[in-house]
Amino acid sequence: MNTHSTPERPEDYCGTTYAAKLLGLSVGTIQTLVEKTELQAWKTQGGHRRISMQSIRDYQRRHNMTSVLTENRHNRLKVLLVEDDEVTREMMRDFCARCDMPVDCTAMASGLEALIDISSIMPDILIADLSMPGVDGFELLRALRQNPTFNRMTYLVISALSAEEIESRGSLPEGTIFVAKPVNLQWLNGFFTALMAGRHGD
Repeated sequence: MNTHSTPERPEDYCGTTYAAKLLGLSVGTIQTLVEKTELQAWKTQGGHRRISMQSIRDYQRRHNMTSVLTENRHNRLKVLLVEDDEVTREMMRDFCARCDMPVDCTAMASGLEALIDISSIMPDILIADLSMPGVDGFELLRALRQNPTFNRMTYLVISALSAEEIESRGSLPEGTIFVAKPVNLQWLNGFFTALMAGRHGD
C-alpha cells in the first residue's frame, strides 16, 4: 500500500465504503483489491484508508464496468445518510431503494467517514443523526457549513433529542431541517419529491 504521494484535493480520493459502492463490491473485496495493488491506496497518520479515485476509474475501465461517476446526476437524487444505528441505517437505505423517484443513497456509520468521502460524493442532501460517537452530527454540520463547496446541499437531521437538548449543545446551523425520530417515511418521500421537482425547475 502506498504511504506517500497522497493527493491534495479531497475529490481525488475516497474511503473504503464509498469505493465499495462505486464498484458494487463489498468492503472486504475492496480491501483485498488494495492488498493486491489493483486499487491504489494509502493510510493516513490516523490509520484511515484512502483510495485513489483515478485507480477506481481505471479498474472500471479494465473490467468494463458502468461508471457510477458518470451517471446522469440530474435525474437522480444523491443522498448521504450518516447514522450510527444499524437498524435505522438499513431501514432508511431500504426506503431510499423503494422511493417513487430514483434515489442514490450512500449510508455511513460515522461523521468522520462522511467528512472523508463527502467531497467525492457531493450529495444533493445530507441526512444525519445528531447523537453519534466520535464526530457527532453537530460537529459534522458545523464543519460542512464552514465550507462554501456545500452551500447548495440540503441539510436534514434526524434525532430523538428534544429542542432543549439541541439548544444546550449549541443548536443547529441556520437552514437545517429537523425531523424527529421515528422518521415519518411518507413525509420523507414527499420531501424527496419536492426536492427533485425544485431541481428540475432550476
